[in-house]
Amino acid sequence: MRTIGLIGGMSWESSVEYYRIINQGVRARLGPLRSAPLLLYSVDFGPVEQAQHAGRWHDASAILCDAARRLQAGGAEAIVLCTNTMHLLAGDITAAVPLPFLHIADPVARTARQQGLRTVSLLGTAFTMRQPFLRALLEAQALAVLVPPEEEQDALHDIIYAELCAGIVRAASRDVYRRAIDALAARGAQAVILGCTEISLLLQQEHSALPLLDSTLLHAQAAIDFILDGEG
Repeated sequence: MRTIGLIGGMSWESSVEYYRIINQGVRARLGPLRSAPLLLYSVDFGPVEQAQHAGRWHDASAILCDAARRLQAGGAEAIVLCTNTMHLLAGDITAAVPLPFLHIADPVARTARQQGLRTVSLLGTAFTMRQPFLRALLEAQALAVLVPPEEEQDALHDIIYAELCAGIVRAASRDVYRRAIDALAARGAQAVILGCTEISLLLQQEHSALPLLDSTLLHAQAAIDFILDGEG
């Protein structure tokens, strides 16, 4: 098996899900006592969050590139960045270390194509919904991408940072997301991309009228494929 380096902590609530999904996937394929060779560098999210909201992306980049270098030094053979928003800095990380970078948009776009989808909606932080770093990659795969109006984006963003990143799951907040999904369905969305790794802590398929494409799950499954490539 090949060793994956995980850059986590943004937030650690979703990083736990990566660890669980990857290990469960390896066990399912190889047997009940098998587990994944993983290195995890979990950053302190506080300084990262402050840099995000202040627009100091160069400071956030320095933190993530340092994490990637430490994982390379520890023997990682690929990097998985356990957050959608910080893929805004994917180019900085790939320039910092000469390791394969498993981009979160790739398995999401591949799954959407396999399902024959043409129009998808993207939910995530305001950074992810407003900036093109994920949306452009999806659109390059012939997908039309819809996002909520800005006022609704702000409400979804606040739920992520004030609640989900702190491990708080509220039914009232789930209803906010469900109303956003219903509005996107009315605009022609065929599925919803959960484009923040914390949203799956709040929303499961039974909560959505549209199919969900969970970026956390799909990204972790891509990591499993990399780990097991050539196994057996």
